Amino acid sequence: MRHFKLSEFNCPCCGGNRMHLEFLERLDKTRELAGFPFIINSGCRCPAHNIEIKGSPTSSHMRGWAADVQAETDHQKYKLIFAAQEAGFNRFGVYTAFIHLDCDPGKTGEVIFRGDK
Repeated sequence: MRHFKLSEFNCPCCGGNRMHLEFLERLDKTRELAGFPFIINSGCRCPAHNIEIKGSPTSSHMRGWAADVQAETDHQKYKLIFAAQEAGFNRFGVYTAFIHLDCDPGKTGEVIFRGDK
């Protein structure tokens, strides 16, 4: 990876990391296309950490197919989603301070969901 260290995706609870190479390659391409640095808020999660933060029981973070990328302005969110779609991501969650990027092959694609409900 050109723009990230694998350790940026480690579970904060146990240090585990099961990120898929395909996901990481797409994220690296997204970073190139977006043209600004990314801070990874959440990468891989073990089941215990996912429960602790009240994540979805079917979270793609636990399977290594998702990450939450910091994006605080509407302009950053637009650029991030546009670049991620170009790089092959097909699931997006829009939150106040981050964008959830996901390409889990076990889930329905071409969706955008709103977080912070």
